[in-house]
Amino acid sequence: MTSLATDLFDYELPERLIAQIPAARRDASRLLVVDRAKREISHHIFTDLPQFLKSGDALFRNNAAVLPARLRAVRPSGGQVECFLLRPGDGESVWRCLVKPGKRLPVGATFTHANGEFRGEILAKEPDGSAMVRLTPANGESIVETANRLGSIPLPPYIQRKDDGQRDTDKNRYQTVYANRAKQVAVAAPTAGLHFTPELLQELTAQGVESADITLHVGLGTFRPIMTDTIEAHNIHHELYEMPAGTQTKLHETRGRRVAVGTTTVRTIEHFLRAHSTSSNADYFGEADIYIYPPGNFLGVDALITNFHQPRSTLLCLVAAFLTPGSTNGIAWLKEIYAEAIAHEYRFFSYGDAMLIL
Repeated sequence: MTSLATDLFDYELPERLIAQIPAARRDASRLLVVDRAKREISHHIFTDLPQFLKSGDALFRNNAAVLPARLRAVRPSGGQVECFLLRPGDGESVWRCLVKPGKRLPVGATFTHANGEFRGEILAKEPDGSAMVRLTPANGESIVETANRLGSIPLPPYIQRKDDGQRDTDKNRYQTVYANRAKQVAVAAPTAGLHFTPELLQELTAQGVESADITLHVGLGTFRPIMTDTIEAHNIHHELYEMPAGTQTKLHETRGRRVAVGTTTVRTIEHFLRAHSTSSNADYFGEADIYIYPPGNFLGVDALITNFHQPRSTLLCLVAAFLTPGSTNGIAWLKEIYAEAIAHEYRFFSYGDAMLIL
């Protein structure tokens, strides 16, 4: 197969269309609907979603909760420190983190919260730029409890915040309504799910649309742009996931369409099914390292709810593949769809509007 130039997945986006705050109501976001069979698009509101789904369909969704992972502290010299929690390491108190300023925090360096709430010590520096950090809360609570009390939501870099009032709102809105707070394993929200409200989910359930959860530990790699000249040369990020036994069964036995809420759900389903052709009675824990781009195919997803993604991103590659599985024609079509969305001033990225691909 001929290599695909990364430039094929680039596009120009007016900065004003990068959503800085969420819609006033979650399901008031706009919804661009793509009918692949008819090759048609139409414009709607997310509350219209039930009219496009039917009894027997099943929503597969990522219930990972976002950890308020940004912790602020100070060095003994008084310099400011940001400690970004990525994932637990060995032992309860050791975490893999991103620390700033990294060059001023060598192995052995320490820092403390301004009010003495916790202490940190750099144990090791990793080749990828992260650090292994021992974090010791002063009051005996866990690191996760400390983060929930003192941390900030790790918004993506294209969302700017100047006031703490909006940061408080982010703790609620940069989280799906079905997030499992016992699974605070994500440093980025599965944003396609941000549009759902409890009322909309109830309406879908009454309509006969079922729901099934997976848990994918969304990492910072989801924001990493493709820097190579061809998409094939990019090293895809790895993310841990859990596929419950009940969700495995539903994947194989759903009568209607399997509707994935977000690209994180697609990655989980497609990785799992490539290794498991049948369901089991046990929950499965794996690591998704799957990279889907045109002309890729899909084994377990019939429809997709997704947001509008950044240029030169692996998520854009996945959506292009889903538009025309087994073909590269989806690349040009995706550009047409995005041009239409820009012309109609849809809001883009994490807090932006949604797209339903049927």
